[in-house]
Amino acid sequence: MASKRRKKDRRRTRKEVPTSSYRDSEGNVLVLRCELSPATIEKVREGAATDAADVEDVWQRREEMLFERLAVSWEIAGLPLDDQKMLLGRYRMADPETRRWVRETITAHAREHIPGLGL
Repeated sequence: MASKRRKKDRRRTRKEVPTSSYRDSEGNVLVLRCELSPATIEKVREGAATDAADVEDVWQRREEMLFERLAVSWEIAGLPLDDQKMLLGRYRMADPETRRWVRETITAHAREHIPGLGL
């Protein structure tokens, strides 16, 4: 029981990571982390390539991986989403224009805040 309590206490003491908010033309707000751990940066840079994956699959997975690691919340039509599974599901359901905006926003954000990603 004591080990569970220590794990729980450790989670509570995680440092707050700085974030930046981005508003699209419809007023929706995407909040992104401004920092990633070196291990996460390396994982994203490696990608999810396998022998069976084509270029499109690898590109798509990398985009989703970036979104998963950076997105903290996304307010759409006044409805705030902050659960990681819900965020990824919403991103996958987004229309092409919204996905383009998210990709461009993440790319610009990463270039400014996380240059180690090499975007």
